[in-house]
Amino acid sequence: MKVLMTGGGTGGHINPALAIADYIKSRQPDCEIEFVGTEKGMENRLVKKAGYNIHYINIQGLRRSLSLENIKTAYLTVASLDRAARLLKKLKPDLVVGTGGYVCFPLCRAAAAMGIPSAVHESNAVPGLAVRMLAPYIDIIFTNFEAAEKSIKPRFRNKIRRVGNPSDKKHGDVSYEEAREQLGIAHKYRHSILIYGGSLGADTINRAAAEYAAKYLKDKPDTLVTHAAGAANYEKVKKMYEELGADLPNVELLDYIYDMPVRQAAADVIVCRSGAMTTSEIAGAGRAAIFVPSPNVTDDQQYKNAKVLYDAGAAALIRDADFTADTLYEESEKILNDREYRESLCSNVRQFASDDANGKIYEELMKLIAKKRS
Repeated sequence: MKVLMTGGGTGGHINPALAIADYIKSRQPDCEIEFVGTEKGMENRLVKKAGYNIHYINIQGLRRSLSLENIKTAYLTVASLDRAARLLKKLKPDLVVGTGGYVCFPLCRAAAAMGIPSAVHESNAVPGLAVRMLAPYIDIIFTNFEAAEKSIKPRFRNKIRRVGNPSDKKHGDVSYEEAREQLGIAHKYRHSILIYGGSLGADTINRAAAEYAAKYLKDKPDTLVTHAAGAANYEKVKKMYEELGADLPNVELLDYIYDMPVRQAAADVIVCRSGAMTTSEIAGAGRAAIFVPSPNVTDDQQYKNAKVLYDAGAAALIRDADFTADTLYEESEKILNDREYRESLCSNVRQFASDDANGKIYEELMKLIAKKRS
């Protein structure tokens, strides 16, 4: 069997694609899997690092404001359909799977037109433009959030399969008590707060965390703050802590978190962005979270993800512009000191978790191929 995976631009599109590819490989080691992306996207680095071959299509995203670049985008989109068709004829895949981002549109659209089994996975609460445009043509629409169904036209909703978010990590396998013991904090700290802004860090979160530590943590020796500042920002944030007098014994400043499932399981409060992968991890871990959506994401997708959980009483939500040391203190204190509230957040967010997304996607894809062949 030969599979083409496509999706890119950000890790939120690429990592689910890699998780699906790796799972298919685990079930069918002789399966040939290749990727299609753009030369400028993160997929160019991540896919190669994962050991997969990648082909390129020249395409770019649509600007949300009036711009001459949209004329170029329209031209590239039309041209990319021809390039995608030629690529499909050359590679002859049995299946095409997209995971969002503008690059997945031409390949999935061309595959559908050629009768090749095709599917897309949408991680966010509100599907992106590429997925919405593909809905009439592809065979299956996998979703993470139940809310995503509302953005798909009713006549195409029979294609939807809610499976969760594919991932290569296991969240929820370690208990709160076990994680605290593993990290050596069980008998040292009453509470722990985990703060991170993604692999690259987030300036708003980093500054607010440092100022929070300086202003409030000196009087809270029983509370541990673990803060991952991001590899690119680590030295700058470390200096910020030192200048503010916030380099305290109960502050653990890291550049990157390599044992995320354990760190999440041990946390009483998690402060983070709200990309689709992150919200899925929080749901799987069943932890209380304060989401601070990035304001720099297309269609404000992170806010929309967080708002779905906030409306369900499954998380706290603070806009990036409103996130400061003081708002961090107020919301975290509310969660830490109100056990009933904290436990309700944990219980409610678990309702958004979906077990074995990788396996569910694989089974549906195998059914699709068998149906097309019959």
